[in-house]
Amino acid sequence: MTFVDGAVTVRVPASSANLGPGFDALGLALSLHDTITAEVIDSGLEIHVTGEGQDGVPLDETHLVVEAMHAAFDLLGGRPSGLRLTCDNRVPHGRGLGSSAAAIVGGIVLARALVDGGDDLLDDAAAYQLSVDLEGHPDNVAAAFFGGLTIAWIDGAAAEVERLATDVEVTVFVPPAAVSTKKARGLLPETVPHADAARNAGRAALLVAALTGAPHRLISATEDWIHQGYRSEAMPDSYKLLRQLRVDGVPTIISGAGPTVLAFARGVADRAPSGWAAHELTVDQTGAEVVRDTV
Repeated sequence: MTFVDGAVTVRVPASSANLGPGFDALGLALSLHDTITAEVIDSGLEIHVTGEGQDGVPLDETHLVVEAMHAAFDLLGGRPSGLRLTCDNRVPHGRGLGSSAAAIVGGIVLARALVDGGDDLLDDAAAYQLSVDLEGHPDNVAAAFFGGLTIAWIDGAAAEVERLATDVEVTVFVPPAAVSTKKARGLLPETVPHADAARNAGRAALLVAALTGAPHRLISATEDWIHQGYRSEAMPDSYKLLRQLRVDGVPTIISGAGPTVLAFARGVADRAPSGWAAHELTVDQTGAEVVRDTV
């Protein structure tokens, strides 16, 4: 195995999972990106982080990008003797916008690009499978890897994905405080009423139609009964904003496990509560990509 000379840069998008009723299945790539650059060096590990998480992420081999790179290198045939890594993070951490998926997917794509012939040694299907194995669920990594609107599922042990084209505009409202995905998942019940599950299945099907050609159905299509309400106690301000926007006819959901609120609309950024950040975004159509090859 031969490593390429010089630095390689990968850009990977934020993602919103669930999108209301599509729990653990639907994902949407968003035009907010982390940019990660790496170079093989003679020895050691150098990590530089700017932007989101710059004061909190570890700067050693437990850094999530490094862990993903090492997992990919192991499949590719071996780890380099040293790495220099620079992360310019724009995806908020702990806010339900897929920051861990971006780190994992970015690290895997970056490692593959640093290996001569890496695309042949680790194709997209294998890279996506590794991403899901590391993340533990497929919804965010599918969107981060492939871009667009994704339907992701596990078939036996195999990670599967169907990518669909969509062109919607969104506004995300990002609160100042994070909520851990583990805490949010811990609030979910072991079982839900059959009627709620049936309603969610119908709305998830409607949501795919709404996002791919029937946007006037979005207000109905984004209704959910099986996860958002159960998590409300962990993010009351997010649910207050969600209810306010939906009452006004704006299709709105909790992004992923929260606490970010996502509205399928423009022109509503002024509804952000004090201290929150609002970003008007589009759908990232590309997914993770190498933006600068070797120099």
